Amino acid sequence: MKLYYDLHLHSCLSPCGSEDMTPANLAAMCALAGLNVVALTDHNTCGNCAPFCRAAQERGLVALAGMELCTCEEIHVICVFPTPAQAERFEAQISPRFGLGQNDPDIFGHQLYMDEGDLILGEDPRMLAAPTQIPLAQVPALVAAHGGFSWPAHIDRPAFSLLGVLGVWDPELDFPAAELSHSCPPEFSQRQDLAGLRFLHNSDAHYLDQIWSAQYTMDLPEPTPQAALRWLKSGA
Repeated sequence: MKLYYDLHLHSCLSPCGSEDMTPANLAAMCALAGLNVVALTDHNTCGNCAPFCRAAQERGLVALAGMELCTCEEIHVICVFPTPAQAERFEAQISPRFGLGQNDPDIFGHQLYMDEGDLILGEDPRMLAAPTQIPLAQVPALVAAHGGFSWPAHIDRPAFSLLGVLGVWDPELDFPAAELSHSCPPEFSQRQDLAGLRFLHNSDAHYLDQIWSAQYTMDLPEPTPQAALRWLKSGA
């Protein structure tokens, strides 16, 4: 079955994310947009994944738990997992290698933990947009060890992207897929160093009106997080 996906979404826990991006609001807007498979990928945390997954499942969506990890090179990588528990174990491994900066809510906004009923549970004081101490080369194996799959985010952008930092795609990094942003020029994917690479297309929404309408599909035998992960890993 062909299902519409968006696997790069932010909640009110992300810096610069709208406080309207509560787990319930985000799930509802994804359903209204006609999406079927969605993932919450806040910056360097999975703290709102469990309530988002519950809110999404209540609306008939297939929900993955995830994170947009910032490596020590300041490259963003999307990491997704079939369950919140697996994502939380991954975060527990990442957290000791996180920076010590503190968030300034006046600049980056409040970083809010919420439940699926939009009740505020707390606030993360860390600067979640800061880089971790995780090298890019270690990310695929770290994520796979927790049952997940990872890919470099928005590689066509000049900042916080693999190509923006490294200048060229390195196949030895063991990423079989990469993400292109909505504004990516058509000829970009024809670069010689990207030959044979699979491309994913996601919204990177930080605001409710940035959530895309259904455009990109994955073909799954069943509508489950496990089937979505198998599709991502196999490139089917």
